[in-house]
Amino acid sequence: MKFFSDNTATACPEMLAAIAAANRGPARAYGDDEWTLRLDAAFSEHFGTAVRAFAVTTGTAANSLALATLSPPYGAIFAHHEAHIAVDECGAPGFFSGGAQLALLPGEHGRLDADTVGTALENHPRHLHSVQPAALSLTQATELGTVYRPAEVARLAGLAHRAGLKVHMDGARFANALTFLGCHPGDLTWRAGVDVLSFGATKNGALTAEAVVFFDPECVRDFELRRKRAGHLLSKSRYVAAQLLAYLETGVWKRNAERTNALARRIGAAAGATLLHPVEANEVFVRLGVARRQALRAAGFDFYDWGAEAAGEVRLVVSWDQPEADVQALCAALARL
Repeated sequence: MKFFSDNTATACPEMLAAIAAANRGPARAYGDDEWTLRLDAAFSEHFGTAVRAFAVTTGTAANSLALATLSPPYGAIFAHHEAHIAVDECGAPGFFSGGAQLALLPGEHGRLDADTVGTALENHPRHLHSVQPAALSLTQATELGTVYRPAEVARLAGLAHRAGLKVHMDGARFANALTFLGCHPGDLTWRAGVDVLSFGATKNGALTAEAVVFFDPECVRDFELRRKRAGHLLSKSRYVAAQLLAYLETGVWKRNAERTNALARRIGAAAGATLLHPVEANEVFVRLGVARRQALRAAGFDFYDWGAEAAGEVRLVVSWDQPEADVQALCAALARL
């Protein structure tokens, strides 16, 4: 019974059907096909404003190319110290930007707060000898399974914009955050001040399908050139674009996210006092201790350890195709422990 990661899940039927439908005869290459040319309109409809949307195949590419567009080589990118760009992308933001540095900040339950960000921006040196503040990156949902409210995003984005920074959102689990909040996609992005969004679909049922969505049109040309130079302009982008269109137009993004969120809440309730963070998406973090962690594995459950070995903390992730029986069994096991 596996709760490793939503990256381990299968591709959902709607995505495979979209690929099959696009796999008929020749189509123009490098984004000139009919599916890729529809992305801007589909994402504009989804977010309620005119956007430019670009298909890529990995979240690391989406994050790193987006941030490279927002930050010069001598820039500083402010982010939570547990952000994916800080701990899981092998220095890719610095590589693709030609040298930009991450300025990492603390925050309870994976979220940055306005006081911390405001103080960091105020105290960061801007003289010739320092990297220059360039961008703020927020993760939604966060790496600890929590969610920023629209007002929180707006306040953080306001601080960043007043200091001359652009705002990036890592939305690898954006659907889970949006479903939890029940708000319009625009309320969580452009209306709150987000300039560019890394829009994730892979973790929620797609097959290597991500998008970079620009709400600020001034950044688009630079991104197009960076994407090509980095080797992420796909010759057969119709297969990724077809998935993204189906993901938005069929509502599968919401269906899958609602299911994973609901199952994760059940696990969180069963975890009781061992729960480490509020369960607001599809990830559950618990502190079991070493002995109980071993007992859970011995009972047939697979998952990732989290943090220091001696802490006995684990991360449990619900995937879109998670068997409900596995969740029931896990809840019973956690209750016993």
